[in-house]
Amino acid sequence: MEHQVYVPAPASRLREALADPARVARAVPGLQQDAGADPGTGRLKVRIGSHSITYRGSLRVSPHDDGSYAVDGDATEARGTGTVKLALTFRLAETGEGCTVTVTGTASADGRVAELPAEAVQAAGTRLLGRFAEGLGEAPAAEPASVFETEVPPPSLAPEAVAESVSEPVSEPVSEPVVEPLPEIFAEAAHARRTMIGRSAEEVDHAPPRGRYAPVPAPQTVAGASALRWAAPAAALALASAIVVTRALRRRR
Repeated sequence: MEHQVYVPAPASRLREALADPARVARAVPGLQQDAGADPGTGRLKVRIGSHSITYRGSLRVSPHDDGSYAVDGDATEARGTGTVKLALTFRLAETGEGCTVTVTGTASADGRVAELPAEAVQAAGTRLLGRFAEGLGEAPAAEPASVFETEVPPPSLAPEAVAESVSEPVSEPVSEPVVEPLPEIFAEAAHARRTMIGRSAEEVDHAPPRGRYAPVPAPQTVAGASALRWAAPAAALALASAIVVTRALRRRR
């Protein structure tokens, strides 16, 4: 097979990527690397026409003396016994502001992929190689930094921050707030609240107001008033009888 693809990146960037196995693995589209395994080892789902086949395998890159690179790979179907083997050669050539990648080599496969149309298999292979070459030009030099490795600024209470804040002069004087005298009604309410310190919340909430706004107590009734009400007519009657008797005695004399 032979395939060419133009990459809008300098050839030096692709050479640096091909020399780093981790960047090569990140350039393979859709590769899910196995945890703890060597770079380039994992699972890859390949779509061929209306079919999808998942392979598990590895990819290796080694440089040649003439400036080309050998790309070897082998994989096995994740749900079957079919296998795929690749033996490719990558050559880079400067083309304007980018470079042209020429891929030559052989590929052999059996299993499910051998049952699919050859045109669909070839189209899927060239599409995968093109995306791989473009990924080499876009692959970052290193993994993105983790949030745990991000430098944390010193807290505001650090000695350096405190010293800096103390050394800086205050630009404007701080004026004390002006407290206006409270009206008489609020002053009496505040005095009544202060005199209730120590009481329960229920007593304070239900305590009557004091001062000029306190309610006028109702007149208290005397317990003996009812007895006097009945005794007054009898006393008046006795007094009238005494007066009548006294006048009668005076007349007899």
